[in-house]
Formats: sequence, C-alpha cells, structure tokens
Amino acid sequence: MATPARVVVLPQEHAPLEVQEIDLPDPEPTQVVVRQHASGICHSQLHQMHAPRRRSSLLGHESTGVVIKRGGDVGHVEEGDTVLITWVPRDAANADGPPSRPAVDIGGGQTVSPSVFTWADHTIADEQYVVKAASDIATDVTSIIGCAVMTGAGAVLNTANVQKGDSVAIFGVGGVGLSAVVGARMRGADPIIAVDLDDAKLEFAKRFGATHGINATEVNAVDAIHELTGNPVQTAKGGRPVAGVDFAFDCIGLKTTMEQIVPACRRGHFGACQGGTAVLVGVPQTTVELNAGQILAEEKQFRGSIGGSCSPERDFPMFLDWHANGDLDLESLVTERYTIDEINEATTALEEGRTSGRSILEF
Repeated sequence: MATPARVVVLPQEHAPLEVQEIDLPDPEPTQVVVRQHASGICHSQLHQMHAPRRRSSLLGHESTGVVIKRGGDVGHVEEGDTVLITWVPRDAANADGPPSRPAVDIGGGQTVSPSVFTWADHTIADEQYVVKAASDIATDVTSIIGCAVMTGAGAVLNTANVQKGDSVAIFGVGGVGLSAVVGARMRGADPIIAVDLDDAKLEFAKRFGATHGINATEVNAVDAIHELTGNPVQTAKGGRPVAGVDFAFDCIGLKTTMEQIVPACRRGHFGACQGGTAVLVGVPQTTVELNAGQILAEEKQFRGSIGGSCSPERDFPMFLDWHANGDLDLESLVTERYTIDEINEATTALEEGRTSGRSILEF
C-alpha cells in the first residue's frame, strides 16, 4: 500500500519551491520508508536550486525519523526504529552493490529517482542511507548529524586526522564550520581560529570552541593567521620564519576562500618537517588557482573532504554520544526552525546569510 507524503519539489523551471502531496511506493527489498521528525536545510541545496536542470527534483539529505516500512532484505532496522538518514552510504565497504534508487511519482507525468530526499514528512531510501539510533535521542536537532556535523567534524577527525596541539583555521562558521570547530576542540587542537565576515558569527563560534576570531572584512585573513601562529625558531626554505596553521579548512567553497587556505597553512621547516594541509570542505562552484611553486617549496598539501570522509555506521554513534554528553551542543547549533510550508522563507534566509548556525524543517 502506498504511503501518502507531503514533499518539497524543485520545479524544472526556475520558480519557487512547491509543497506537493504524493504517494510513496512500497519499499523494494533493500529499501525503507521513514516517517520523518525533522530535516536539516543544507547550503548545498541552494546550488541545486540555481543549477540548470532537465526535470523537477526532490531535495534534502539529512534527517531523523522512524521506520514505518522496510523491504524483506533489510536486516539492520525494524519497523518502529528511530533512524538517521544521510547521503553517504552507511557501510559502503561491506555493501553487496550500489544502493538502489526508489522511483517516485511526483505528478504531471514525472517520475524521479533520488538517492535520498528529506524535505518531506515521509521519505523512502535504500537501507544504506538509513542508520539506526537509540529510541531516546532528541528527534529534532539530531537531524543535522547526517550532513552538517558529519561533513564538518568528519573533515577534522577523518580527512585531516587533527591531533592534540595542532593549529587549525576554519574559514566559514555556519553549520558545517561550527561542526568543524567542535571536532577540532574534541581533538585538542590549539589554537582554533575561526574566519568569517560577521562578528556575531565569530563570537558564536567561540561558544563551540574557537579560541580566536578573524573578520575577513576588516583584515587580511591570511596575514592575521600568520601573526597568530609564527614560530621564530623554525625557518622555511630561504630562511623565512615558519608561520601558519597545521590545518586550514574551507567550509564555504568560494574561489576566494579556496585560494586562501593554502597560504594560511604553515610552511615546512626546511629539512625537518613538511608544511601544513589545506582541506576543501565546502562545495565549490568555480575553478581555483593555486600557487604550485608554494605548494612544492613549502611542502604543503591541498586535499578534498567529501562528507567528512565519514562512515556513518561507525561515526554517527560517536556524534550522538557527543550530544548526549554535552560536548556537541546541537540545541545551540540549530538556530532556526521552519515548517514544510515555510521552505521558501527558509532557503531565502539561508541564501541571504541570515542563518547563523543550521536551520531545520520540523514535521
């Protein structure tokens, strides 16, 4: 029997998002139907909204809900289980094959096959995108673990493997950047330098563990980072003092910030140790120009981090423990809440920079 659902549809033509009533199909053998409690609103959906497209689509990729139907081959969750939905396969290393995609009729003769969609009061997805959680977790704020927390904190923990005492700079302290700040604090990084364009956001970041804030509208962010991290007893090639952070994270993906994170990194101590690592976390929409000579001579690295290099089955229990222990203040990180009928207001606020942390939809 089909499951009625209210879903947000991104029309093929450039127009406001629409809330439609549709019927979800019964799950295939490896699929799960979830009644949702809440979904995060991620900045990457804005890229989808502005990109050319050939058909309408469904959006959203992080949520918390409860299983109401499951396919016959699904063994890790039962009906009634609380789950988190994400866009990264929960256990790809041990999967038998690629995740399935449901065929969803959204009316008007259109059928779409998204891997996940969470801007909906009910959703359907392959079991690889569904992670079991304890029944007593908060069912609203935990919805952002499936992308914001995973992407930001995971970049620090998994991609960069930051260690105690490492110096860190984080460009952009929205929901993903704040999660990176928490990850750096949990690893014992020092200093943890937040870089943004808004003093209020920089002050907010200190609540999550940032030790310094740099407003890039007032100073040159790279110069300011070097002033905070100089080491006069170490010298780079050519005798210049070593300065810069061990790890710089770009949680925005703009051309400007992508080109700042490499020079923000520490130069290598010539003959003694390599330079720092720049990590791209935000979704880029442009090409980037890097100084290859600097990367070579100062032995720096530039690398990407998709989904925080996370394995959700392994990492989500840790993030949930952080929340339960008070180390990850999701109640403060979620700064705005909307109903599904307010989705256009929510995306407009995000695009205009009026969302200080992460916003969510509540169903």
